[in-house]
Amino acid sequence: MMMQSMSMVKLKFGFTSVRMRNLSVGISVMVLTLILIILQPGHKLTKKNQTVDEFDIEEESTVLITMEDLDYLFSNSSFYKEEDESNGFLVWSLMRPFLERHDALPETGQGVEEAALAGKGLAFLINKEKGHSASGMVSTKGRRTCPDFVNAVDVDLSGSTPVLELPCGLTEDSSITFVGVPNEHSRSFQIQLLGSGVLRYDVNFSKQSIVQNTWTERSGWGEEVRCPSHGSFKNYIVVDELPLCNEQTSRITLDDFPFLKGSPLTATLWFGLEGFHMAVNGRHETSFPYREVRNDATKSLQKLEPWLVSAVKVSGGLKLLSASATRLPVPDENHSSLAIEEKLKAPPLSGTRITLLVGVFSTGNNFKRRMALRRSWMQYEAVRSGEVAVRFLIGLHTNEQVNLEMWREAKAYGDIQFMPFVDYYGLLSLKTVALCILGTKVIPSKYIMKTDDDAFVRIDELLMSLKEKPSNALLYGLISFDSSPDREQGSKWYIRKEEWPLDSYPPWAHGPGYIITQDIAKFVVKGHLERDLRLFKLEDVAIGIWIQQYNQTVKRVKYMNDKRFHNSGCKPNYILVHYQTPRLLLCLWEKLQKESQSVCCE
Repeated sequence: MMMQSMSMVKLKFGFTSVRMRNLSVGISVMVLTLILIILQPGHKLTKKNQTVDEFDIEEESTVLITMEDLDYLFSNSSFYKEEDESNGFLVWSLMRPFLERHDALPETGQGVEEAALAGKGLAFLINKEKGHSASGMVSTKGRRTCPDFVNAVDVDLSGSTPVLELPCGLTEDSSITFVGVPNEHSRSFQIQLLGSGVLRYDVNFSKQSIVQNTWTERSGWGEEVRCPSHGSFKNYIVVDELPLCNEQTSRITLDDFPFLKGSPLTATLWFGLEGFHMAVNGRHETSFPYREVRNDATKSLQKLEPWLVSAVKVSGGLKLLSASATRLPVPDENHSSLAIEEKLKAPPLSGTRITLLVGVFSTGNNFKRRMALRRSWMQYEAVRSGEVAVRFLIGLHTNEQVNLEMWREAKAYGDIQFMPFVDYYGLLSLKTVALCILGTKVIPSKYIMKTDDDAFVRIDELLMSLKEKPSNALLYGLISFDSSPDREQGSKWYIRKEEWPLDSYPPWAHGPGYIITQDIAKFVVKGHLERDLRLFKLEDVAIGIWIQQYNQTVKRVKYMNDKRFHNSGCKPNYILVHYQTPRLLLCLWEKLQKESQSVCCE
């Protein structure tokens, strides 16, 4: 970011004790007090109407957001002001107040800063593409900018050049395979995944150990995971249902060590939902969770995930015969053509309040998942007729080519709403607020549903079920009434005491699929505009926190639990199933068409 003389918004991330206030205080005094508080930089506000049990949350961190970045994101006409029906920036234009708040989520500054850089790159590419269209030129060069496969053979490891470049990153189910021979006199070799940070896999022959760790420029090295663990990490921790260290590797002997000097090996790194895994010669050896790396300057946490990886580097004592990356994220080839099936485009809306808005949380390079949804449950008649609207909510990507492909996709199908920040896991709650804005101000809806791009939703069963449900003050889904914060470091859902000191959460619905009514969505939007609601990084728990406040200050909420919402995997007679690959999503739809019942594909 260019460091010119620019004004900055300094946001203080701090929560204090919250209690119900005596509302008999004069309105003029309240307004004056509020103004004075807001004008004091860094002042810790005492918020009213917090309705969980009284507690103190004392976390101080400085979140810097430049006015230049915000001004650019909310005024740039190159990609922001689109006039056609497929406008993917309708919610974007309403999000600025939620990014400027004093108690912003810690990753907000980084997410906005990187979004401004990404937006400038996207604006350049869009103008370039528009120039080709205006001149009648059809540019095919570089059209396949996100290959599904890259490889290299007989790789020279003597320099600093990566062995593989990944133009559009990695995604869940991507894999990287290395074929090589460790040198006879080798002491170690390393595999590094490069991007916003580094994921490093270090094979040490001297100590016969495998070490996995993360590094970022701002935080340095994290805490290493070593196999065999020798008690440094408990092996009962699992990642995608696999142990951190293979049992044989944990009881390592000369014969058990998977890497042998002078012996050919085939090693495959594959990427799951919760972390990445190494298999050597067909046997699982190690797993490593996608780790949150702490930025010491801002106290924010950034999760190093597959989509952030842009290159692969190998170094040390290994003769690398070949390296290949497969199952890479690939956009549909028809995005840029006129051959798009009409049934895949978002149908026009009537302009009146619809029955159901479904907001699908997606990440930029999950092209295949979005296409699988368009070809499966988004083909229900209720969706095609406009009774139900489906929109993907996607933040910008750090890769400019991915952003261009998303922009093409949005223009082609008209079902994407962009977010004015980079898609970090810690900012998911902002997407929840954006969905509430979408369902109240842009596409007014009786019911509003949140789901994920790897979930299959039976729209027909859902609508039938909603006919029997209240039309206000409703939370419907798979409800967790008795849950506690995860205090296990390394967990995807890890919450520090400073973030939530209580031993339990209020009732919340699991994130793969839940429904709220419009009155609750309006309360969420208004509450965040007025700073009466606090942000929390776990979006499904966050909506539960906000709904509890609605329940105790506005109207009694009906919490309606339905076990047909499956948080993980598939069971027959479902309304929603989660963790479905694009192939399984299409398979489920095909079974519904042939058998007219909700049966699973595996």
